[in-house]
Amino acid sequence: MRAIATRVTRASVTVDGEVVGKIDEPGLLVLLGVTHSDGREEVVRMARKLHEIRALRDEESCATTGAPLLVVSQFTLYGSTEKGRRPSWTGAARPEQAEPLVGEVVAELRERGARVSTGVFGAMMAVESVNDGPFTLLVEV
Repeated sequence: MRAIATRVTRASVTVDGEVVGKIDEPGLLVLLGVTHSDGREEVVRMARKLHEIRALRDEESCATTGAPLLVVSQFTLYGSTEKGRRPSWTGAARPEQAEPLVGEVVAELRERGARVSTGVFGAMMAVESVNDGPFTLLVEV
């Protein structure tokens, strides 16, 4: 499982002209990708990492500040560009495996007390963000 976590001052996800998820204060925009070997162990580790990673200002985390997270599924994080000009998506988990695991990461974050908004799995989403820094991390478990 891998994620791109970006420190933002605000972020939103729009589907078909409607905002489906947003954060209006400093927090993390998380693009989350799932691969074939991911399971419950990776879900728990990723949720803990995202919640506790000290990526906010003054080396704070969402756990210590209560800052929100906006989690957006992103199968393209497992795209391979090693050969040719067309990305290969064979590293990404199929939707029937990935969707429940993305949902479990969100549920695990909420169980930890995090405030979480989301996009819509599999939808064509317009993601807007205002980066703070910019500060962006690749998070892998």
